[in-house]
Amino acid sequence: MNKAKRFRELLNGDRHFFLMEAHDGLSAKIVEEAGFPAIWASGLSITASLGVRDNNEISYTQLLDVLEYMNDAAGLPILVDGDTGYGNFNNACRLLQKLEQMGIAAVCIEDKKFPKTNSFLETKLDALADPLEFAGKIRAMKATQTSPDFAVIARLESLIVGAGVEDAVKRAELYLDAGADAILVHSKRPNSKDIDDFLAAFTLDVPIFIVPTKYYTVPVSHLIRDKRVRGIIWANHNVRACVTAMQEVSKKIYNEGSIASVEGTIASVSEIFRLQKNEEYLEMEKKYLPLYPNLSAAILAAGGPGSLDFNKPKALLKINGKSILEHQLDVLKSVGISNITIVRGYKREEIQASDLTMIDNHKWNSTNAVYSLSLVASAMGQPYLVLYGDVFFKRYLLRSIIDYAAERPSADVILVCVKEDYIDAGYSLRLNKKMDLFGDDSELKVVGVCADGEGMRDGCDVYFSGLLMINNHLAVKRLLRGEDIEGLHTSDFMRNALNQGLTLAVIMSSREAIVDVNSLNDLMKAGEIL
Repeated sequence: MNKAKRFRELLNGDRHFFLMEAHDGLSAKIVEEAGFPAIWASGLSITASLGVRDNNEISYTQLLDVLEYMNDAAGLPILVDGDTGYGNFNNACRLLQKLEQMGIAAVCIEDKKFPKTNSFLETKLDALADPLEFAGKIRAMKATQTSPDFAVIARLESLIVGAGVEDAVKRAELYLDAGADAILVHSKRPNSKDIDDFLAAFTLDVPIFIVPTKYYTVPVSHLIRDKRVRGIIWANHNVRACVTAMQEVSKKIYNEGSIASVEGTIASVSEIFRLQKNEEYLEMEKKYLPLYPNLSAAILAAGGPGSLDFNKPKALLKINGKSILEHQLDVLKSVGISNITIVRGYKREEIQASDLTMIDNHKWNSTNAVYSLSLVASAMGQPYLVLYGDVFFKRYLLRSIIDYAAERPSADVILVCVKEDYIDAGYSLRLNKKMDLFGDDSELKVVGVCADGEGMRDGCDVYFSGLLMINNHLAVKRLLRGEDIEGLHTSDFMRNALNQGLTLAVIMSSREAIVDVNSLNDLMKAGEIL
């Protein structure tokens, strides 16, 4: 069922319903999840979110831009605050045509002159449009629409400007005769007297919308005693809530010079991703992005648990219900990599997978990651990815490193690095040049390995993340055959590679995309990446 038809059913139903204000795609999604059956696309809220006045300071095409995002984000029918129709009958018909094409359900236009002033600021009696001209505008709009379900609602401003109930009743009858599907009667009194008087004087049995922004203390039970009151619009409360929250948070961060005290009081980044339907994107990514079925990968998971958990390998520590190893395997398999080797060591019996190759590092307690890498290198006959077993990362980094290797086959080893001090490894990597303003890493490579305390000069130093690709697998295999391999650290491997003339290319990542898990804070940060 299309949205216009769903709105028509609400309009013609036998009970009232609530419409909640939204002003962009995110707020539209939130309104839908809250359970409302329809959305009020508020002119005040949309203009406020754009930082302009509700005085026809945006064009109807700018309104359409916002509505397109709202309509895409939520599956609810939208009733659009169409102001006066953005001009005469011709402009109003053009607006209606575009709304129909977008799949919007309904539009409400008010009987004031163009350009209009927000109703709560309006005081002039002559702000009202000529009733015959406005009726002609409605007639033209109804003649223009192509869908029988699209609804045009006439908004009465007589009570707003003080023209009285009699004027409102006459206008309502005229607009309905012109073809309006419903009326909206508006008041800015702090009580419902205007509305009560209108309902008593108006006798036609048609759907009526009300907007209790100013008379919010009046119980809904009182407002719906008249069964014609069909739609109750909460017209601007989401944008007002946003303003209050943003003012408080911004002031607190400014005063404290920190975000620490507000982090627990605001939505998490993960919640934003959820509302943006990031999971839907990830599922589509699995279907449509290029796959790498012929590529191999190795996960170095032989090391002990460190300070986090003495009862299981670090790779089995869980983040959001799944182990680091499971997350790594999911990412590898999502891009088509199934030829995966895991190097086990500490409590190796706990790492099991029937469809994967297992290599046991029996010297895990006296060797480092490079020894595990040497065991992999001796078994590999093609280029391969290497993941340190305690590294959690966003999957785009995997695609970046694979694509980089395909484009630059002369890079013997490709390292994913970060600018910040990543782990307490006792070394940093010196690059051949500074990164430019836009983060271009196409020509970055390692020219030296700095001992602890020697790095961070001229902004050329970075830190290895734990994610790399061995592109020149034959050269690395030869490099890792030495008798002293059991005593080498990762920094030694890199120094030896440079001494042998190998090219160590660098891809830069932010700390928001990759985490080396060494503490509880790291585990929490990895959860945020999800």
